Amino acid sequence: MSYLDDLFSVAGKTALVTGGATGIGKMVASALVRGGAHVLIASRKGEACEAVAAELNAMNAPGSAVGFAGDVGTEEGVAALVSDVRARTDVLHILVNNAGVTWGEPLETFPHAAWHKVMNINVGGLFTLTRELLPLLDAGSSDDDPARIINLGSVMGTQPVAEGAYSYSASKAAVHHLTRILANEFAKRRITVNAFAPGPFQSKMTAFATASDEMAQKVGKGVPLGRIGSPDDIAGATLYLCSKGGSYVSGAILPLDGGLSVYSSMGLFAHALE
Repeated sequence: MSYLDDLFSVAGKTALVTGGATGIGKMVASALVRGGAHVLIASRKGEACEAVAAELNAMNAPGSAVGFAGDVGTEEGVAALVSDVRARTDVLHILVNNAGVTWGEPLETFPHAAWHKVMNINVGGLFTLTRELLPLLDAGSSDDDPARIINLGSVMGTQPVAEGAYSYSASKAAVHHLTRILANEFAKRRITVNAFAPGPFQSKMTAFATASDEMAQKVGKGVPLGRIGSPDDIAGATLYLCSKGGSYVSGAILPLDGGLSVYSSMGLFAHALE
């Protein structure tokens, strides 16, 4: 094995990716399978997960995948998902909490129900699933190779931007803070906890603005680096955080946003000096 292969390999690891049938979740699952991991893919649509697993297994990559239904929207759903995971493995090296929902509506009509649904899945479901899977993550952790948790946040959780998705933006800010809390608490268990804070990527959630390449290019013009994110951007970050190369990183909110999180058009003195 070469130095780079050893540093960024996830070969032999077992992972669970929630919401792994579409969008960023599918990108994460694909990267892990290509890297040699055995990946459990779960979302509310079990047939879609099975189809994605079959697609990934057909790549003849060093890893493998299995798909099944799993709902983190209720306490009962989380319990059922944990039971299904336990039936398939007694150890988890990687947990990717990707499942999430959004709700977009103008301020004047934004419903109270949108807060319960979005916060319950994006934050509550993430927390409860993580807690209930701790025994499997403990079994996959060691001093030299900690177990890994990656939570899906968003650039909308770091920047004061809602664009009608008020509960979604607030939920992602909560995910970022919860990530730091759990990173602090789980360090003694030898479990790292980090979060992605993606900008625009093509996914089911962003299809209203990125469904076609032409639309995606238009969105990309608003990103400092001039494009939206690609599957390789997610793959590189995933393999880094889940391999030996990322074993000393915990509590990080990794911006995968083309520079959006640090972009500012504000100038304090520039106009006065023109």
